Amino acid sequence: MQTDKKEPAMTQRTPEEMMNLILSRAENDAHIRVVGMEGSRTNQNIPKDRFQDFDVTYFVDDPALYTEDDTWVNVFGERLIMQKPEDMELFPAVEEGYSFLMFFTDYNKIDLTILSLTALEDYLNGDGLREILLDKDGRVEEKPTPTDKEYHIQKPGARSFDDCCNEFWNITTYVVKGLCRRELLFAIDLLAMMRNELLRMLSWQVGSAYGFTFSVGKNYKFINQYLPAEQWQALLSTYRTDSVENTWRSLFTCLELFRDAAKNFAAKYGYTYPDYDENVSRYVRDMYAEYEAK
Repeated sequence: MQTDKKEPAMTQRTPEEMMNLILSRAENDAHIRVVGMEGSRTNQNIPKDRFQDFDVTYFVDDPALYTEDDTWVNVFGERLIMQKPEDMELFPAVEEGYSFLMFFTDYNKIDLTILSLTALEDYLNGDGLREILLDKDGRVEEKPTPTDKEYHIQKPGARSFDDCCNEFWNITTYVVKGLCRRELLFAIDLLAMMRNELLRMLSWQVGSAYGFTFSVGKNYKFINQYLPAEQWQALLSTYRTDSVENTWRSLFTCLELFRDAAKNFAAKYGYTYPDYDENVSRYVRDMYAEYEAK
């Protein structure tokens, strides 16, 4: 009887080892003048773990030296895969610079961007989660202090609140159309768009309860820490979309969750909860009765 042989797990380099490698490469290269770090590793409010990327930017005096030949990145270790967004046609880069997204055999990941020194000022005035690790020439007079303030839950005004409601209930009609036509993938995709607005509303609920002074993370990944257990389980159930009937159930649960959260929020802040909930809900019930109810 044959058994699959498991390769021995490679020891993952420590964060200290990775940072030493990143900085030593810069320190020993006369063309790299400034090194910045961005992302979650600069955020003191997020627990550190082995899955965090090392998001780093090298500011250089001649970017062409690093973009015309990528063999120089071999110094960071053996890779499982690398992506260079600026070289891609199907997924073109949307940000300035030239990037090497490297995932290594020890399961560390470096997202390294090359920027011209002329972009340094814009970098410093950009995202709050960034810090300067190396400045050979003293170009940065006042080093930024990383802050995630711009990612804090933002209390919506009456207009934004209504926009969220309008988007949610408008998309609902498309989900119903897809389900009635048995276009399941279409319905699932639109349900995900609905759920984004539900998550936005739930994040406002969290802010209302705990204060608008913190972040629930990218893609709302920490929101479960603040939702009542029953509400969290109901939200998770809306991801069950492996059949038309289950997607209908998920849709109805989304409607209930959104309605409850939005009405409570509106009542607390004196906003008007829209009456088109009743109109769209009637449409949902009518279509379900016609196409699904036995």
